[in-house]
Amino acid sequence: MGMIYKRGNTFWIKYYRNGKPYRESTKSIKEADAKRLLKKREGEISNGRLPGIYFDRVIFTELAEDFLRDYRINQKKSTRRAEQSTEHLKKFFEGYRVPDITTPKIGAYIEARISAEAANGTINRELSALKRMMTIGARQTPPKVDRVPYIPMLKENNVRKGFFEHGDFIALRSALPSYLAGLVTFAYKTGWRLSEITGLTWKQVDREQGIVRLEPGETKNSQARTVYMDEELKGIISQQWETRRDSQTLCPYVFPNIEGNGQINNFRKSWKTACKDAKIGKRLFHDFRRTAVRNMVRSSIPERVAMMISGHKTRSIFDRYNIVSDADLRLAAQKQETYLKAQTGTITGTIHNFQEKRANQNVG
Repeated sequence: MGMIYKRGNTFWIKYYRNGKPYRESTKSIKEADAKRLLKKREGEISNGRLPGIYFDRVIFTELAEDFLRDYRINQKKSTRRAEQSTEHLKKFFEGYRVPDITTPKIGAYIEARISAEAANGTINRELSALKRMMTIGARQTPPKVDRVPYIPMLKENNVRKGFFEHGDFIALRSALPSYLAGLVTFAYKTGWRLSEITGLTWKQVDREQGIVRLEPGETKNSQARTVYMDEELKGIISQQWETRRDSQTLCPYVFPNIEGNGQINNFRKSWKTACKDAKIGKRLFHDFRRTAVRNMVRSSIPERVAMMISGHKTRSIFDRYNIVSDADLRLAAQKQETYLKAQTGTITGTIHNFQEKRANQNVG
């Protein structure tokens, strides 16, 4: 049984769990407050839960470190982004104890980030990090979090929809430095991520069979991927190999930097200049990923095969990349017009035929 006692003017409570005594200040001079807190703690213990005083000792910084440690242990590729999200969360929640991280406080954090003009997508990544922190804390033995609070997410309206028409791609490739031509062609046809292409090495290429393969752990979703190259890509790979042999640098990367002796790190300036010279407006390298998905689907490649080539793990994300262009919409209108013209003389004929029939009926 627990008990209530005073230290000075403040009431304290004492209770037991598994024979271990716990003493806790109510921070109140009212006995009724002490009775309510003692009843709450005894209820928690009777339900097999740790008393709330245990969770009161855990602060946000401890949860954040456990979260980042989980990323490091599992060697997740998005560790840098997790660290950035954690830094923003720390500026608001540092010093907070677990029971104080409530839905209203999270709402205040969201308002603060919106006031700082952070994008909804960025805020959602930070909220996802916070939820993961709380979940990791709740799953530990013993747990550091009693319950994970409700964390509202914001609606994201910043989904990019850019892609390349074939003419735009040709114009851009012609405007780029020659050492980038093969790289952008590979991206245009496969939809691989920039890091996957710039990190591609010769040991991952079978020139004789015309195969490029990424092993598990070398991709963002940690799944292996195999691509059979068409004749153009085979020609590009052969040219890259000959350039490497002639330069005698023995660089391990298939698409090396302009010096031919290392990995491509940054070509933003060249990209921006080429977009301007090609007169195609502002474009992102990631637009190649959307373009490749769209082109594969419209080439009647089965969607499951297209997902294996581009490296999309889930159908929902793949569908986001399978974008309808203005050309697709125009083609749909043309196909519908052709269909309706074929219905001349039927009850579903075009409006022109319908009006002509009405006119003939009025004359009769």
